[in-house]
Amino acid sequence: MLTAAVVEVVDHPHIKHRGRKDDPLYGVRRLLTRGWERLSERQEERLLAALRHGDPFDEVGAALVAKEHLREMYASGSRIDAREHLAAFFELAGRCGVPEVARLSRTVGRWEPQILSFFVTGHTNAKSEAQNLITEKLRRVAHGMRSFENYRLRLLLHSGVQWDTRPTARIRGRHPRLVA
Repeated sequence: MLTAAVVEVVDHPHIKHRGRKDDPLYGVRRLLTRGWERLSERQEERLLAALRHGDPFDEVGAALVAKEHLREMYASGSRIDAREHLAAFFELAGRCGVPEVARLSRTVGRWEPQILSFFVTGHTNAKSEAQNLITEKLRRVAHGMRSFENYRLRLLLHSGVQWDTRPTARIRGRHPRLVA
């Protein structure tokens, strides 16, 4: 587990241009999104070196540690363990002083009962949210449809519904060369 003590800060001039090829963190942007346990030793060293050189105020390092706390919360086996990981996340968010992490902490705090319900039900509402997104996208592009039946059929088609239709009959047999 990555801790805030592992990330060292080296004094150097403030980096003004984020997202450019000279930015040390730009080269490791994909590593920042991966789980810490999935990084090889070489990737860990590369990530820590980029944090030392490109994160003078330790803001990205704090966000990385906060991300790992949230990931550990979802990997916990029970609601009690998840609540402990959330408490550690909230404590880190209040201590680190990074506005983005503080805002994430407030959002997670507002949604805490719904987030912890994952450990009671065993699933999320991701499937229904995905279906709502498909419906909304289709509704936006369906301007001018006069028939509700056509709208309904298009919605079913875009939703991936399995149709109960018989396959069409083959016109030719298995060996077309034998056909006159």
